[in-house]
Amino acid sequence: MIGLEDIIYIFVCGAMLTVSALGLESAVTTPSLSRWEKRFFSAFFSALALCSASFFLELVAFMQPELAVLRLMAYFIQSLCGSVAFPVLAVHLLHCCGEDWRRGTLTRIVFALWAVFIAMLVAAQFSNAFWEFGADGQVTFGPAYNLLVAPFLAMQLVTLAGALRRRAKLPRWRYRAILVCLVPVTIAVVIHMFIAPALTLIDFTLTLSVYSAYRSIVSDAIEQSLRQQRQIANQSASIAVLQMRPHFIYNTMTTVYYLCDQNPELAKQVTMDFTTYLRKNLAAIAGDDAIPFSDELEHARAYLAVEQAQFEDELLVSYDMPHTRFRVPPLTLQPLVENAVKHGMDPDAGPLHIWIQTRKTSSGSEIVVEDDGPGFDPAIADDPHTTLANIKERLRLMCDGRMSITPREGGGASVLVTIPHQE
Repeated sequence: MIGLEDIIYIFVCGAMLTVSALGLESAVTTPSLSRWEKRFFSAFFSALALCSASFFLELVAFMQPELAVLRLMAYFIQSLCGSVAFPVLAVHLLHCCGEDWRRGTLTRIVFALWAVFIAMLVAAQFSNAFWEFGADGQVTFGPAYNLLVAPFLAMQLVTLAGALRRRAKLPRWRYRAILVCLVPVTIAVVIHMFIAPALTLIDFTLTLSVYSAYRSIVSDAIEQSLRQQRQIANQSASIAVLQMRPHFIYNTMTTVYYLCDQNPELAKQVTMDFTTYLRKNLAAIAGDDAIPFSDELEHARAYLAVEQAQFEDELLVSYDMPHTRFRVPPLTLQPLVENAVKHGMDPDAGPLHIWIQTRKTSSGSEIVVEDDGPGFDPAIADDPHTTLANIKERLRLMCDGRMSITPREGGGASVLVTIPHQE
């Protein structure tokens, strides 16, 4: 008769079989996985799927006592397939750390322990010293049972020690996944050996291992997708940089030309500001990560200084930035002020005033860019092909930031960029 413990056991093994099947399907179909990762996850999930499937074979034998040989076979398959995960995990650990697993001391030790375990497992099929099944179908562990489990436990401890030693070489999410694969099942085996039989607990922790491996695939796929989106957004920003407004370059060169006679010192300064602007543009093209806000501010200052030399009193800029110790995606502030100049300058409407502010909040950092120009067209702001849309997308992908554009009180536009707290 099936009791409560057997029902729990069935549920746990069913969950392991389900997650293993999902993981195996994901390992085969996920395009972002490398060939090596496909092989690893396929072997890992296949072994644990066979382990959990063999339980149902054992259940059939348990319901029909005359099939004792079938149950012995199922028990053998469970033990063998459950052990496969740990040599495979050791190989994967060395591969992720850039080490040759064929020459690694870790894999040599683990495979040696695995060979001892398999030899003892085979011997257990011909001796009652390890385990035997009673007339009621219940398993009884013999005096040599712990000798069989010892190399199984040693494999886990050696692999766990290898993971702890190499934690600096692993991405944080992968290191956590490996720990979830190893730590719970190791604790369960220790309890099973030295405190009380806990086969259900071992299967439950193996299910956690399967789930952790499955999450690794999902996390890798998500990370790959975000990386591709970030590359696309950065490429769009780079194209925008390379397509600098021709008349801006022409006007700058013309301004420098006339200033050489009228005000040589100012000509030198404009040349230096324009050089800084170009240098920051090229650096933004090459960069893929967030940069200090002070670097982005230098880029924006250089651009505005060049524009002020051309427009003189027609362009007024105010800075209020008590907080600058945070990071932003490259080409965040400079395109915003360039957009304000581009759409706000109107010789017939009087001087354009631009205000640039930063502030620290309880949730992170804020950048505010305001102007008193004619305002903005909401349709243009929402167009996915505009510079503003590109800034918004890169903020989301690179630092979980946000950007909003609203009418400014008194006329003009107000852009708010919010950057959450960063590590």
